Amino acid sequence: MPDKPTSGELFGIPYNFEQPNLKRLLSGHWQPDEGMLVEKEFGIGYTLNMANWRSWVVLAVAGALLFQQERSDDEEGDGEEDEPVEVVVD
Repeated sequence: MPDKPTSGELFGIPYNFEQPNLKRLLSGHWQPDEGMLVEKEFGIGYTLNMANWRSWVVLAVAGALLFQQERSDDEEGDGEEDEPVEVVVD
């Protein structure tokens, strides 16, 4: 029976299911000579390259949006309850 490939590309999306180790996982997120997205060291697809400044901008924007959403959810819960509105239709 032929062995199934543990890494490759399917429909243009990379995959890698080789046994990971800590050094390989950490080096996959820090590649100074590469772009913002790099292939995952384990799994399917791409991940952020933390050696690229654009990745930090993406994380900062995502964090700000999450903070804003949490803050707006807290403000909605602290207000008075909405009273029912009577609608008259002629």
